Amino acid sequence: MRAGPEPMSALLDRESERAALDALLEDLRSGRGSALVVRGEAGVGKSALLEYAVGAAADMRVVRAAGLESEMELTYAGLHLLCVPLLDRLGTLPGPQRNALSVAFGLREGPAPARFLVGLAVLTLLAEAAEERPLLCVIDDVQWLDQASAQALGFAARRLLAEPVGLIFAAREPGEEYRGLTDLEVRGLPDQHARMLLRSVVRFRLDEPVQDRILAETKGNPLALLELPRELGPTHVGGGPGPAGTQAVPTRIERGFRRRVEALPVDTRSLMLVAAVEAAGDPALIWRAAGRLGVPASAAEAAEADGLLQAGTLVRFRHPLVRSAVYSAASPSERRAAHRALAEVTDRDRDPDRRVWHLAAAASGSDEGVAAELVRAADRAQARGAVAAAAAFLQRAVELTDEPVRRSERVLAAAQGSFHAGALGAAADLLARAEVEPLDELQQARAALLRGRLAFASGRGSDAPRLLLKAAKQLETLDVALARQTYLDAWFAALYAGRSAGAGDLHEVSRAARSAPAPAGEPRPLDLLVDGLSLLVTEGRAQAAPALRQAARVVAEDDIPQAERLQYSRVALAAAALVWDEEHWRAILARDVQICRETGMLTQLALYLGPMAVIAIWRGDLAAVVSLAAEENELATATGAGFVRHAALVLAGYRGDEAEDASTIEDVAAAALAAGQGNGVQMSQWISAVLLNGLGRYDAALEQARKAAETAPELYFSMWALPELIEAASRSGQTQVAMEALSRLTEATGIARTDWAQGIYARSQALVSEGEAAERLYEEAVDRLGRICFRSEQARAHLLYGEWLRGEGRRTDARTHLSKAHDMFTDIGMQAFTRRAARGLMATGAPARMQTPYTRGDLTPQEAQIARLARDGLSNPEIAAQLFISPKTVEYHLSKVFTKLNVSSRKHLGAVPLSHLDAS
Repeated sequence: MRAGPEPMSALLDRESERAALDALLEDLRSGRGSALVVRGEAGVGKSALLEYAVGAAADMRVVRAAGLESEMELTYAGLHLLCVPLLDRLGTLPGPQRNALSVAFGLREGPAPARFLVGLAVLTLLAEAAEERPLLCVIDDVQWLDQASAQALGFAARRLLAEPVGLIFAAREPGEEYRGLTDLEVRGLPDQHARMLLRSVVRFRLDEPVQDRILAETKGNPLALLELPRELGPTHVGGGPGPAGTQAVPTRIERGFRRRVEALPVDTRSLMLVAAVEAAGDPALIWRAAGRLGVPASAAEAAEADGLLQAGTLVRFRHPLVRSAVYSAASPSERRAAHRALAEVTDRDRDPDRRVWHLAAAASGSDEGVAAELVRAADRAQARGAVAAAAAFLQRAVELTDEPVRRSERVLAAAQGSFHAGALGAAADLLARAEVEPLDELQQARAALLRGRLAFASGRGSDAPRLLLKAAKQLETLDVALARQTYLDAWFAALYAGRSAGAGDLHEVSRAARSAPAPAGEPRPLDLLVDGLSLLVTEGRAQAAPALRQAARVVAEDDIPQAERLQYSRVALAAAALVWDEEHWRAILARDVQICRETGMLTQLALYLGPMAVIAIWRGDLAAVVSLAAEENELATATGAGFVRHAALVLAGYRGDEAEDASTIEDVAAAALAAGQGNGVQMSQWISAVLLNGLGRYDAALEQARKAAETAPELYFSMWALPELIEAASRSGQTQVAMEALSRLTEATGIARTDWAQGIYARSQALVSEGEAAERLYEEAVDRLGRICFRSEQARAHLLYGEWLRGEGRRTDARTHLSKAHDMFTDIGMQAFTRRAARGLMATGAPARMQTPYTRGDLTPQEAQIARLARDGLSNPEIAAQLFISPKTVEYHLSKVFTKLNVSSRKHLGAVPLSHLDAS
């Protein structure tokens, strides 16, 4: 029997499957990208279909790779195998992408790259490699790819559009990384074709009952039909009892392969075992390792003759189940010998990590020398961002470590490594193991810190503050700097949990932080934040304001190392907002968003989209909010993170489509409540109050604003809910409620003389004032909010001023401000407030100009994003890097934008009104 896929099984009744592959190849020839997941049980014919696709792609460049079970823990191992033939194009990638991929593949040293920046680099590399002719990438056994490779390839596959690049994945059961891709399930052959295949293998007559039983047991699996008849003896083919059929088909196929392997000569089995544990199928490496075992290269002949192995430019097994059979047939000592031989012939300098991986597999008991090498390998992996590999190296080091003190440190490091790799379940298991080791006090505190961070990362928002607070107290006498960092983590977790925090709420965390040891030396920005935020809760705004202002200024203006600033910059945003410092808030946001985009830190980037959306809408740029909400959805898909959709909330509140937006707000609030994210619930209530005030449903707005403003002291959304509460209460005749809310707003804004703070305060105070005092306050609000270009807030000041003037009987003056409000709301796209202003105008006897819907262009969210970025002067590669797509995809979308907006080039986008660049 020949090695390689069987022509019969490839062709029998595979018309629909081959049609799907042909369609993918035709897409590539037409310049379109495409991806396909071929799934099915072992032996069902996936590999044969891959061979068909490769054969049909003779006019294309083809690169191949396959997952290997023994290398699932080596980060980027599978991706490296696929990309090696393409690395001659590495120099054409943008700098951050080139650096990320080079570090990931160990080609250079550098800080750990973000996984999704690596994914973007892969997308760009594939697109570059397809410049001259279409590129087909074929990846088999993706269920055995390391997680980082699977994520990068899935990321790239979902973004193929205008690149002639095809990705075909074959898997027994694909993982979440391939969710959303076109799926092709390969099932067993139908009865007629299964019988034909069986008869082609068995050269003598089979009784019908025997045929029927074989067909029933194999369920049409082609490889099973080819291999299982080998188990039949003369009595079986004549109708006697056959082998038991209780095992699953893949298990029985592997068992058959194992019997064939065991019948081969000893040298052949040894050679095949070396090939089974060597990932790349490099014949030179395999022959050298076999030589160490005294095995000649001619030993391959018997395996080739039996159709189990094919030795050419690569050494390939007929099927992955053959590889599994070879490995399972070997004794533990034989496996160790094969790994040891490969370690001896693997270059120490060029591939140190794979060498130490083989050394570890060759160890039969504790081995401190190998364990120490594994720890060094983990350090190298961590440095290049291979956090999963680092965790795997550390876990294996633990198994080889006998000395208790070293083992305690290594198991804790392995738990931390798994956490950073995103393997939260593995991290929890290792942490449980660490906690039964003889940990010293500092290690116990670090374990407690990791438990708190695990709770926060896994969505247990109500548990995280209590656990982090406990860890911070433990660290006070052991590591003051880490203790203060942990107090800040606990404060942020408590803020995030909000009313769901229970034990470890903001008050408890702040009191504990106030009594923590002072920092040694000059206070860091982190220390300013800890002191300012804890003072805010325990002593009040006036006492906290100086530290909060200083912290916001330092984080916004000083040159702080990237890794350090990202530890606390999100909390620095809180400091800037709490002192109404719009300038530094925007500066912190701009710098951090730039860092996240350049380094591909998508999970962190997602946390900044909400604040960006708030700033954008206050500045009257609803189109930007639409783009941010679309990006938020894309990031949620790419990262799988369960963060609150803040940008979508902002869009829902200010756009003003009652039916659609109220539903969005309810959905986000429910998700936040289920995850114990109290601040998400609170934001939903604030945004709901904005929507309801715009709709003129003041009683309902009052209820939502009251809930959002319950938290004391006023932080974030509760502070911003107070103006909504005052407006709703004053319009509902609840004067006392409005006055009480104004008193709280007076305290909240009194610490800041900024135009933001005083403009919002003047607008709110005017609502409960009369006569000249009210008029003066409205004029001040319009002026101050205009100075900082908060157009939506200024428009609301004009609206309230015009409504007040109408109530005073000054219809002409009222028309002036109501008309301004109406025009501004219309240009922004705030539909509910536009209609409210129109009602006011009509009440003065003046008609409102026809409202133009905010969806003036027929643009998709991604087209709107790209159009706006192009309008701002970004090049196609710059837009591609920001939106995590390829430059060709940008070019494709821009051509559609030009057609829809009736312009001929990007230079004409500058003349298009911003309101026309909204998504439909």
